[in-house]
Amino acid sequence: MATVTVTLSENYKKREGRSSISTASLTLSFEGKVCEPDVKNVVRETLGEINSFSAMGQMPVLSVALQRTQHLFTFDLILWMIIRKTTNWLSFGEYSKFIDEHFCPDEQNADPTMGAAGEPGTPRNLTRSKLRLPFPGVDAYRKLKALTDTFMLARTGVLVDFDRLLRKLDPSEEGARIGQPLPSDSDFLIKVWNRYLENVNGSSDGALPYLAIIRNKLPDVPLINPQDFPPGDITACFGIIQKKLSQPTFLELIWSYWHEEGMQIQAMNYISQRFQNVRGPGDRDPLATLEIDALRPLNNLLWGYIQDEQHRLSVVRRANEYEHEYGFTLHGKAVTGLRTVDRRSKFLESFHNLLHKCVQFFRQDDDTTVVSDGFPVLNAIKETHYLLAQGAHNQFGDMPSTARQEMLMQQWLLSRPEMREFLGGRVMVPYPEPWMDRVDAMKSLLGWTDVSVVHFHDLAVFGEQVLLSLRYGGWSATNDPNQAANWARYWRAEIQGYVHAYRAVTGVDLSADITDQKALAERYVAPSVHLRNRLALQQRQ
Repeated sequence: MATVTVTLSENYKKREGRSSISTASLTLSFEGKVCEPDVKNVVRETLGEINSFSAMGQMPVLSVALQRTQHLFTFDLILWMIIRKTTNWLSFGEYSKFIDEHFCPDEQNADPTMGAAGEPGTPRNLTRSKLRLPFPGVDAYRKLKALTDTFMLARTGVLVDFDRLLRKLDPSEEGARIGQPLPSDSDFLIKVWNRYLENVNGSSDGALPYLAIIRNKLPDVPLINPQDFPPGDITACFGIIQKKLSQPTFLELIWSYWHEEGMQIQAMNYISQRFQNVRGPGDRDPLATLEIDALRPLNNLLWGYIQDEQHRLSVVRRANEYEHEYGFTLHGKAVTGLRTVDRRSKFLESFHNLLHKCVQFFRQDDDTTVVSDGFPVLNAIKETHYLLAQGAHNQFGDMPSTARQEMLMQQWLLSRPEMREFLGGRVMVPYPEPWMDRVDAMKSLLGWTDVSVVHFHDLAVFGEQVLLSLRYGGWSATNDPNQAANWARYWRAEIQGYVHAYRAVTGVDLSADITDQKALAERYVAPSVHLRNRLALQQRQ
């Protein structure tokens, strides 16, 4: 027996002094003879009841809406806020403003209590950096290099005033990113930060949960604060600096990798060769008309830049580190026959799988009829977290910051107005940063990839922020899907921006649901392979 019942009821409905309930019942019998009731009459009678109630004005119209499930607040959200703030502080816009303000400062109007970054707490003597180059005529470049080093010290690492940084966070903006309002109290985020840090070995000073685990593996190594030791005390040369456990240098080498793939470094190398009057490849030199006069500052800056070449990172050192940390390869004559020890061959597969899981999570999260599941994202995060940690050794401590300094200086040199005069470019294209049109102009002159450097820059910025949150989050010690869900929601704009930029650069769509194993394997091929194949296709057309 199968029964379908259509019931229309109105509680406490008064009709002629009595309550009434209207019920229509439809029964289908499958035993023996099949009974076919008059369905039309049943529906007609039911609709008549509805119309009569509506005509009497006794049936109100109810609005029905679906609401999202409540997002639980997790304390690791404060780390994502700090990472985003710190990486934005290190952007080219901030760097350019810093250099423009201090490259030729007005000493008479300078505030002696302020540091080189114009921020309290930054030592004044940083402006008098001891960086010296053993060449004549390089004072302008030496000053640029010293200011760049000061900029990096003042914006990330142990010298940053974290209380001041936290007070600069906008609660309304951060609340919008996590989907729930935050108190406007300026001390609220400081309390959350202190609550998030963990004590290690009974010390009152906190550490990030991930670094607290690492610290507990080294109980025999003391924690030190160099300021507590008198000058010349060799004890300060041993141990772990306490602030490194709570204020690591929030930099990722993937930022440098994507800018290198975007041909920024190659563009500067060609300009440097032309400045030295070295002929380029081919019968005609595309930069034959590049003549930088000696009257303008760029001439002397380029002279110092070329003189300092022996002190910069080589492409081989960077390429080895790219492979060691991420399994990313570079293609070119300078890195032919590269033999890297302990490369992360599974990182790309893990990272791209995580990005795809995030896209699936966003689809669920946008559907108000579904409660989105954070466990698949959490498991993918853990896998990538462990792979990143395996590559955090040897050059990891200094390579990202050194490469960042060199590339920021290159961007600043490329952004000089003299470069636009000599290289030209598309004035009407709204590049977000002034150095970008110079790189794209060089790519057009030399027949390199026609993919704009804007997309490579997006991969660098978004990739760095996402990987920093994966590296320094305490993922190995949690099994809470709410943390992974909040992580994905907070970084949604950056994750989707990375997925789009990766498709624009390589032609591989990380958001598509693919079942064909051959097509799926293309996601796990090194980006440089896709770039080389697309360039070959471009040159054949």
